[in-house]
Amino acid sequence: MRAAMAGADVGDDVYGEDPTVNALEAQVAAMFGHEAAMFAPSGSMANQIALQLLVSPGEELLCDADAHVVTYEMGAAAAYGGISSRTWSPAGADIDPVTVTAMIRPAGYHAVPTRAIAVEQTHNRSGGGVIPLDTLRELRRAADDSGVALHCDGARIWHAHVADGVGLREYGLIFDTLSVCLSKGLGAPIGSVVVGSAERIERARVIRKRMGGGMRQAGVLAAAGRYALDHHVDRLAEDHVRAARLAEAVAPFGVLAAPVRTNLVPLDLSKSTLDAPAVGAAARAEGVLISVLGPSVARLVTHLDLDDAGVEHAVEVLTRILRG
Repeated sequence: MRAAMAGADVGDDVYGEDPTVNALEAQVAAMFGHEAAMFAPSGSMANQIALQLLVSPGEELLCDADAHVVTYEMGAAAAYGGISSRTWSPAGADIDPVTVTAMIRPAGYHAVPTRAIAVEQTHNRSGGGVIPLDTLRELRRAADDSGVALHCDGARIWHAHVADGVGLREYGLIFDTLSVCLSKGLGAPIGSVVVGSAERIERARVIRKRMGGGMRQAGVLAAAGRYALDHHVDRLAEDHVRAARLAEAVAPFGVLAAPVRTNLVPLDLSKSTLDAPAVGAAARAEGVLISVLGPSVARLVTHLDLDDAGVEHAVEVLTRILRG
């Protein structure tokens, strides 16, 4: 990947003249069956650009209460897009389309009109849960019937594709816009891609520039993304196997928060004598890094830099800590 970056053919992407960025955008658009795509520095920026394409200031987005777009993006939908957000109760991948449909507000009646629904595939805070294809299709029908748009925060959609065998194009054609991340499991150092119609992506370039996301010789970064797409998608299955091994090891201690489908192993330590910061500190002291997300919430993540020996070391350390 670093060799590909060093040898990248570059130009000025603000002017649309970087051939490697252009090639990446065309590649990703084709993978998801859309007309166009745009490279962005981060997943949060890509999501927020997509939301601004679909929802005008003073209008409404519907999403899960634990969705990344309203949990980890620093209020950007409101701060930058003037977007009002309303959420359904945290459901992770187990979305009820009937509940979501009932929340859609039409224009008029002195209420904020719903303009878009956002879903997250896979769902981060539910431990990498995969939303079933039938559920997404039901949401698409509901969106069409109500005249609203459907966005996918697809930061980890590659994992859903590998776990359930659903084609990327099949996912892509369900949504009006998607954001897909090149670092979540794929190993690129930076970058996400906004996917949509040609008209929307032209507007996206204006929004990206307004948000400070215009880049010059970005082909150096895009080359890493192209390498990741060409070499690191199918191998995600290895991460899923290793995550299952970790889940199997911690399950007897009653801390596994949800079934493990992909590369995320969520831990709930609320019924343990240990708290998450204590577990994180003890594990770090023995060379095992885990994400501490709250007083009783932690997360284990498998990725391409973690081999079988590393997993077995983590199993040994974590089971000893959890055993007390």
